[in-house]
This record gives sequence, C-alpha cells and structure tokens, in this order.
Amino acid sequence: MAPILSSFKDDALIALDNLADRASGLVNPAVRLGVTGLSRAGKTVFISSLVHNLLNGGRLPVFEPIRSGRVSKVRLEPQPDDAVPRFQYEDHIAALVRDRVWPDSTRAISQLRITLDYESASGWNRMFSPGRLSIDIVDYPGEWLLDLPLLAQDFRQFSETTVRRARAGTRAGLSREWLALASVSGATAAADEGSVRRLAESFTAYLQACKADDRSLSTLPPGRFLMPGDLEGSPALTFSPLPDLPTGRAPKGSLWAMMERRYEAYKTHVVSPFFREHFARLDRQIVLVDALQAINRGQEALSDLEQALADVLACFRPGTNSWLSALFTRRIDRVLIAATKADHLHHESHDRLERITARLVSRAAERIGMSGAGLEVMALASVRATREATVNHDGHTLPVIVGTPIAGERINGDVFDGERKTAIFPGDLPEDPEVLFEPVDGHTASKPTEAERAMPELNFVRFRPPHLEETRGGLKLSVPHIRLDRAMQFLLGDHLA
Repeated sequence: MAPILSSFKDDALIALDNLADRASGLVNPAVRLGVTGLSRAGKTVFISSLVHNLLNGGRLPVFEPIRSGRVSKVRLEPQPDDAVPRFQYEDHIAALVRDRVWPDSTRAISQLRITLDYESASGWNRMFSPGRLSIDIVDYPGEWLLDLPLLAQDFRQFSETTVRRARAGTRAGLSREWLALASVSGATAAADEGSVRRLAESFTAYLQACKADDRSLSTLPPGRFLMPGDLEGSPALTFSPLPDLPTGRAPKGSLWAMMERRYEAYKTHVVSPFFREHFARLDRQIVLVDALQAINRGQEALSDLEQALADVLACFRPGTNSWLSALFTRRIDRVLIAATKADHLHHESHDRLERITARLVSRAAERIGMSGAGLEVMALASVRATREATVNHDGHTLPVIVGTPIAGERINGDVFDGERKTAIFPGDLPEDPEVLFEPVDGHTASKPTEAERAMPELNFVRFRPPHLEETRGGLKLSVPHIRLDRAMQFLLGDHLA
C-alpha cells in the first residue's frame, strides 16, 4: 500500500493547480515529464541528449512520430512556470559536444519546454487536435524523491528506521561516531544549539560517507542534507534522528523535542511544497539508475538500491487518468526505470542488465499494483561514449568496448591522459539475476557466501563524451545513444498518435 503523502489542504491546492494546467492545455496541449534518478545516474545527460536529438534530426527509429515523418517542426519555447529555474540546455550540450566533458549534475529543480508540431496518425484526431504538443521536462534530484515517504512518518518512525539501517552492514562502521555522539547527548537532556548542530553535522557526515563512490549506497534521506542549496545552515536542516527513544512524548525543552520540531519543519517547508507544486503535477516519469555502479560495489549496495527503488515507486499514484479525474488530480500512468551507461557493456550483456534492473523493482511494482503496461524497464545510454570491437587474447576472441577514458582513470596501473583511446573488456553480467540477490547474512570476511563468489568481475572506467563529426555544412551530427528512442516512444508516443 502506498503511503499517504498529502493532507486535505494539499489535495485542494493540487486540484486547483491541475485545473489551471488543464485549462491552459485546452489551448496548448502539454505533457509534464518528470526526470529524476539517484546520484550519478545521468539525469542532465539524458535531458540534453533527448532535446538535442529532437532538435537536430537525430537517429530515432523506434520513436514512431519521427520515423513516420509526422513531426514537422521542433522548437524550444519559454517554460510555463516562471518561478522555476530553466534547465540550461545550451550550456549542457556545449559541454558535451564542444568540450567533450560531462555536464554538472542536478542540484535543484529545473524545467524546459520543447514543442513539437505534428500530424496525427488518426484522421479523427486531425479534425479536433491542434497538431501541437509541448513537453514540459521537469528535472529534479532523486534524493528529493526519496524524501517523500517522510511525509507519512513521524519523528519516532523516522528515527527507528534510520537507526536500524545505520546499525547494519557497512553502515555500522560509518555511523559509529554519530550514534555514539547521540547516545552521549541523550534524547531527554536539555536542548542547546551547540549539541544540536554537532549532531546534525555528524549525521550529515555519515550520509555523505554512505554516498561516496566506494560504497554507493542509495537510501539516504533526508535528501537536502546532501544537497542543501540555499537552505544550508537553516534550522529545518539542523536536526538528527535519535536512537532508542523512550516511550511517551518528548519532554518540553529537551533535545528530543527540538529535533522533532525541526524534523516536522523540514517536512512542512521542504518536502511538502515539492510534492504539491511539482511531483503531484507530473504525467509521466523516468527514473534513471546506475545499476552497474551498485553491482560493481557488491551485494549491500545492490540491496540498498533495491530498497531505494521500492521507496521511490511507493510514492507514485499509479493508474489511468480518466477525463474527469484528470481535471482534479493526476496519476502517473507510465513510469520508466532506466539502467544507464549501457555503453559500458558489450551489447550481449544489455538484456542481462535489463533483467537485473527488472528484478530490482519487481517486488515493489507488485505491491503498488504497477506491474504490466504502466511500468517499463530498459537499459540505455543517453550518450554513447564507446563503440564495440573484438580482440584476440590467448587464442580467444573477446568482445570489447573502445573509448577515451577521462584523464586520471586507471587500468592495471596505466593512467590515462584524457586523449588516448583504449579497448576494454568490461566483463559479463550473470545470465540469472537471482545470483546477485541471495542473502548475505551470517557470512564472514574469511568465508564469502556462494552469492558473493558469483558476483561478476566487472571492469568499469569513466569515458569522455564522443567526438562528433561535422557535416560538409559544418553542422555537428546529433548525439549518439542507445535506446533513447525506445524510451521516448514509451513515455511520449501515445501523446503524438
């Protein structure tokens, strides 16, 4: 069962926003596409590549409106929400195409509108449709999405859940200093600003350590602690969960009472407005995940990613929009879970990556009733940075990928300068995804489990974006990709039918 995320007041405000959106849509039909993902999944790259391919006639054979020639014009237009920062497409695509560097990652919400003029495939629709669709792309950090379940949790539940996770596996070592400090302070002790600040800083350091590349854990609310923006230092971001809370209510003036009040302020002033003003107005959603990073970091990171995706899917309001219900509330009727960086694997492993990703979300999808047509899983590369080749090694033919590693990347002690290309055998993913999800409880470092022995030996480095050739007219070709067109067909194809 999905958590209850909104109050009656929120629902009323959401209904008013949706009425305004629908009234505007009578003149200018629009679909709001949410783009999010967990850290390092490539949200900015996905949006930049999607827009660049539409604007520059990219190769999109699976996206039926383009393949059939029904789209006559594509253009960027001013976004409808003046209070939301614009997604700086021009800067990001310049970084990719001109400088061959990956653009900065998403740190806050932004928006971009791209409009398509098209001819409907249906004669009936051609009579009544204006033949124009605006796609409002809403880009936001996945960490904000992971905050939404907090709306259904009080401070005690939040503390119990966070502390339970902190005492297990790799997190136990990372959380030791924070939990020790919390125990010394004592929940019922008198509150003072110094103690509160030290606890909040220690808790934030624990979350940052969990997120680090060498661990790559995913379930790390509150999300704004990792990307505070203009809220840094505010009381709403200066709190910490507390371990082993006694029964009853927080004593007045206690550390517990102050932490509880600030936690509720975080929900009221940070999480709830994001849900009401942005998330609840989405029509379609893509969630990008770096499953390869989690696989490479081991079973604990993979299990944590599964929990994060379960929390993410529980936030959606799945179902089909009827004409009447869509006037007052929206249901996200299509969600795409996309495993990125497919270009880091040979194509023979792409279907295996899709099966692993499907396994990551299968149980959560069943719980919220979104398995089937409303949920799609695929492996893609928004920008293809490699090409495939084969090499002979010890009498065997190995499938490899060829690209330009980013300066400073290392392979077997060889440090790359950012200019030299190399061929890499990335390894093979297992045919059966279940071997990656077998329980790891009860093992010791000296005696790994059967599942740990089955973890694939993967060899990943970061590659620079590709060099794009120019046409005779001096126009650079569109950004290459893997299955971006398939993603576009699932998310947008029916709106352009």
